[in-house]
Amino acid sequence: MSDSTAWKEADSGDAAENYDSYDDLPERLIGYPAVFHALGIGSSAVRTVLDHGCGPGKVAVRVVEASSGARVVAADVSPHMLAVARERHPHPRIEHRLIEDGRLAFLDDGSVDAAMSCFVYVTTGRVEDLHDIAAEVHRVLRPGGRYAVLDANPRSTGVRFSTFRTGDPGRVYTKGEPRPTRLDLPDGGRLDLTDHHWPCQTYLDVLGKAGFTDLDVHEPVLPRHSALLGNRPAEAGHPPFLVVSGVKE
Repeated sequence: MSDSTAWKEADSGDAAENYDSYDDLPERLIGYPAVFHALGIGSSAVRTVLDHGCGPGKVAVRVVEASSGARVVAADVSPHMLAVARERHPHPRIEHRLIEDGRLAFLDDGSVDAAMSCFVYVTTGRVEDLHDIAAEVHRVLRPGGRYAVLDANPRSTGVRFSTFRTGDPGRVYTKGEPRPTRLDLPDGGRLDLTDHHWPCQTYLDVLGKAGFTDLDVHEPVLPRHSALLGNRPAEAGHPPFLVVSGVKE
């Protein structure tokens, strides 16, 4: 995880603030609800949630807002992202922690009920780092706890969605290959990052090797009743996100 290319590009005060200003409407409508459903967030069984790779902290706030009394440990490798999270998205039930050397040293074995990594795996180009992330998350989850990984869907690479595009149209990317990602900002600007292409099978292999079972793959699309992304958005016909989840036995 120390080789997180996209996060190195965003690891400055200005870049972290720009990333926070990105309007993640497709993620809010499609991606995060799928993750929350996979983890059972909002149920009485989920009292402590690990947001591994929390970025500027907006998702952690949505977790506590969707839960009654649940606590979130929001962790990231970037001090700048954590500074933005603490300043812009504080909450009494969110604890922000820095991940150092890939370790969640501030969490005991089996101490969290659920865990998620949202747009984290695409930020590293080393599959070994993905295995390290999954193994460490597996360690801190309690038996029966679920882990969900949310990323841009590798099968929708090059598709222009409402607020972002990952990968160039017509390009075929190989496993772990860098691919450009464009995030459109509300002021008309854009944030350019470099992500990495991971096929769906990589996610299954990584979670399986870490010890997760009951693996599930979900490719959500825009709900038919939603018109918030305008007329005929790409999100209605192409799944923009991939959610892979598993349980710790």
